Amino acid sequence: MESFLRVYFDYFNTLPRNSLHDRRKRKGMVDYISTLIAGCSAADTDIEDTSRTAIKTILQYHDEMKDENGGVCKMGKYHNILYVAMKLCYDWQMKDTETVSAVLEQIFICEKTFERILVGAIFGNKAPHFIAGWKSDFDSQEENLRAVVYFLDKANTAGLELKFPNDNSNTTFRFIDLPLESCGRSSPVKVSVQLGLPDKLLIFLRFGAKVFSNEEEITVIEYILDRLLEFKHTYPYNLVSCLQILLRVIPSIRIEKPKELDDDDYKSLCSRFSERYSDLVEDGLIPAFRFGLAPPELKHLCRCSIRGRLWQNQQLPNGIRTLPVPEKLWRYLDILED
Repeated sequence: MESFLRVYFDYFNTLPRNSLHDRRKRKGMVDYISTLIAGCSAADTDIEDTSRTAIKTILQYHDEMKDENGGVCKMGKYHNILYVAMKLCYDWQMKDTETVSAVLEQIFICEKTFERILVGAIFGNKAPHFIAGWKSDFDSQEENLRAVVYFLDKANTAGLELKFPNDNSNTTFRFIDLPLESCGRSSPVKVSVQLGLPDKLLIFLRFGAKVFSNEEEITVIEYILDRLLEFKHTYPYNLVSCLQILLRVIPSIRIEKPKELDDDDYKSLCSRFSERYSDLVEDGLIPAFRFGLAPPELKHLCRCSIRGRLWQNQQLPNGIRTLPVPEKLWRYLDILED
């Protein structure tokens, strides 16, 4: 398999630099390599091994081109070949998490974002062309969303943690939490809430996406509460659904005490916060026990605690099914129901 690809790369080197800019050209390369994988695996070779060899050879080629350029990606076709590897991982449902993780890591090193994988799943596979000037590698939004679930699962299983270069804070990000550059560096969770997409939000939160981020001045919770207030007691269903899903993953809605405030000032701040959103409580959108007006349910606090521990070990959501609890509690812990 590697020998076939090395011969192909000799031809690939003669192609124009923008030869993989067109989505159809990338698809053509994916189809060609897939044919090689199918042919080689037919000769009594395990198809997982064959596809792994193909993807690792692509990664090696990408590294070789970087080394020729002083360790900096040449971009153009030399970078877009990573999206050929990405699509091959998905098409062949590569089980080797280390290989899939290596593809994602190389994409991040060059781009510092995964928006070319995520944006099409959130907005629709035609949107990336208008937002960022490139076309999705997936045929439909549904396929793109299934691919996001696939890569989320592999990234969590591999324990993938990413760090921006020259960031002295040592802050690391997971696949699902990386800011989307073309969306004002908002997280996928925040973009889903802004667009009122509860189905996408549920997927991201099930896989452990953070609700609160130090990158954002206005928290996701504050954003959706302020947005709901604008509708004057006539609330759109999709935003209400987003709020209900968010309430499943946080113990309660409250303001963290700023270090510079004393106890009295903090109480005053909390009072103003409660008064500001009192209409949402009165209208039943926020249960009193999720708004600090009464203690949260023990069952819910246990859910948050268990999910927190699973998150630390990158076991969301698959680790839930390993717990010795009834099916109904599995669904409760997996935030599929209240």
